[in-house]
Amino acid sequence: MTKQARISTITVVGGGSAGWMAAAALTTYLGKGATVRLIESEEIGIVGVGEASVPHIRQFNGQWLGLDEAEFVRRTQGTVKLGIQFNDWGRIGDSYIHGFGAIGRSLGPLPFHQFWLKQYLAGKAGPIGDYSAQTVMAPQGKFCTGDRNASPGTPLADIAYAYHFDASLYARYLREVAEQRGVQRIEGKIVSVQQRAEDGFITSVTLESGQVVDGELFIDCSGFRGLLIEETLKTGYVDWSHWLPCDRAVAVPCESVQPITPYTRSTARRAGWQWRIPLQHRTGNGHVYASSYMSDDEAVATLLDNLDGAPLAEPRLLRFTTGMRKQSWNRNVVSLGLASGFLEPLESTSIYLAQSGITRLLSLFPNRDFNPLLSNQYNRETAFEYERVRDFLILHYHATERHDTPFWDYCRTMAIPESLHTALELFRNDGRYFRHGEDFFALPSWVQVMLGQGIVPRGYHPIVDEMPEQKLAELVESMRGMLSHAVAAMPTHDEWLERYWKAQAA
Repeated sequence: MTKQARISTITVVGGGSAGWMAAAALTTYLGKGATVRLIESEEIGIVGVGEASVPHIRQFNGQWLGLDEAEFVRRTQGTVKLGIQFNDWGRIGDSYIHGFGAIGRSLGPLPFHQFWLKQYLAGKAGPIGDYSAQTVMAPQGKFCTGDRNASPGTPLADIAYAYHFDASLYARYLREVAEQRGVQRIEGKIVSVQQRAEDGFITSVTLESGQVVDGELFIDCSGFRGLLIEETLKTGYVDWSHWLPCDRAVAVPCESVQPITPYTRSTARRAGWQWRIPLQHRTGNGHVYASSYMSDDEAVATLLDNLDGAPLAEPRLLRFTTGMRKQSWNRNVVSLGLASGFLEPLESTSIYLAQSGITRLLSLFPNRDFNPLLSNQYNRETAFEYERVRDFLILHYHATERHDTPFWDYCRTMAIPESLHTALELFRNDGRYFRHGEDFFALPSWVQVMLGQGIVPRGYHPIVDEMPEQKLAELVESMRGMLSHAVAAMPTHDEWLERYWKAQAA
């Protein structure tokens, strides 16, 4: 590729965490060869639903953007997230944690849970949560980043974790980083979009002030609106609300309570679920619900009745349709974040999907000729990723024994995608799950949620029977004992924050 063929001007439309993540990454990797500009308006607020993340954010922040972890956590009032506690999902009174990281230690071709499963079915092993570092640490409020002396492949060798953080503060921090690296911020509202007559490619946008901002590549981070990808290019949207019927959320922060728990909490409600995300300076709360089964007033009342502390603001209502754009990359527009699609925050994937889209764009970055092979590949990979995350979210709703409300009756009995049906039947038979390609959620995630939702396999892998009974018992029990002993010696999450990542007073 000659320098003359390179894209030299990139315009990001919309700020927030998605816009500033994109701007920071693009200017970091394209260097001085491309001018990166970001248009945003102070008058347009940030949705800010994503205040929880998955472990991928550590790689994006650290390896991709070169951010210092301690500074990031302090600047965003962050806390540790070891996983998500799910309450009342399978049945009222049930509780389990979907923790990050490995379950036990695999032996040869078999994952640890297969050996555990034989013992569990015989009444000789505790719940699966006893065999993962994160699910032992979380309810005890413990945290450390890993044991360098631990054997490779064991749960303590590299403790996977993510963060809770203030999304608005994250966007502000990323803006500073991006501007220091050369990104030009332009304040203003876009009032019109200009397109090339022959192919519909966008050539420029015009602001309320009359300023015209051109570009060769446009990144649409304009939120649900999809100013470029949808309002201008009419790309179309794939609606998944028949599988994920929640279409509204009401959010409110409240006073923080001690201790600060190192996990997100998701509590199933009558027509949806409630999130609890603890930060250093406050706790984020929200109620995701289906408007066809619950009124807005009922949703607000349910949320306010179930807060840990006094609310710090008026509840904020959000409306959405779960699904994704038919193309995330259309012509010379790549959509990211809410402009690309929305999968409700049940497993905290919104930030991840935006980051994944950014890294995918850098991998498939085009020349000025915009070879359609690149955009086609981008769209295939994006659709695959969204569909697999979609199936994982549907699992939570569908795998339930709840029949106390019409909402849960619908979720329990609805038809599900064939891909999910196959995965469930395979696991029910003998505990197997096969990861599909670059499926984001790996085997431990599927195993923990399926077991947590009450899907207990009828049998186990036949190779397990080749292990002598005494050795099997020692294997399973030694893992439980090792984790119990190690976690007992760890500092608390509060102690860790105070020692290493304490934020300044808000």
